[in-house]
Amino acid sequence: MLALLGGLAWFLVIQPARAFLANWQTPTTQTQGGPAQSGQAQGGGTVTPPAPTGNVNAALTKADVQKFVRVRRDVRQAMGSSFTGVQQVWTDIQNGQNPNLFQMMTVLREVGGSVGAARQAQEAALNRENMSAERYAAVRASVNRALGVPSIDFSQAAQSLQNGQLPDLNRDVQTGTAQERALVQPFQRELTDTVALGLLGL
Repeated sequence: MLALLGGLAWFLVIQPARAFLANWQTPTTQTQGGPAQSGQAQGGGTVTPPAPTGNVNAALTKADVQKFVRVRRDVRQAMGSSFTGVQQVWTDIQNGQNPNLFQMMTVLREVGGSVGAARQAQEAALNRENMSAERYAAVRASVNRALGVPSIDFSQAAQSLQNGQLPDLNRDVQTGTAQERALVQPFQRELTDTVALGLLGL
């Protein structure tokens, strides 16, 4: 019985988490001679987003939100049809349900290789927008606060599972400032439609 449970845990939990993380952690290479618009380096690798400069946790600006929206558009397109399953889980969360381990693993299996393409699209877009991954993450947190949505990251949960730890899937909602809400408001509908990408750390 223990061997059966161990096998099920391996194939239904550990393996999907590992596969997801392998696709999520796309290889990156630095380019030379300026940013590439296509997201592909001359050597065939993806473009590394700019290194963070200054205070990546500085107050949200209009330019930040505009860049974030453009990056999210590229990521959403790269996800293709696999975005539907992520969106369904997000709908359940918004209806007051805490995601469980089974739901998380179902999403990780469904997105499969799509998350790798989405990560490549994200890195290319960040390079185009001259935005570091760290600043993007800080802006995403501000946008989530402004939208009043919880910050749940399945990529971090998958990392916990791979390390043999149970992930924290509690819904944690923080309130955005008046300035954050005002800056996000012009793009609220579009950002609400793509907010489920944050579940995947995108």
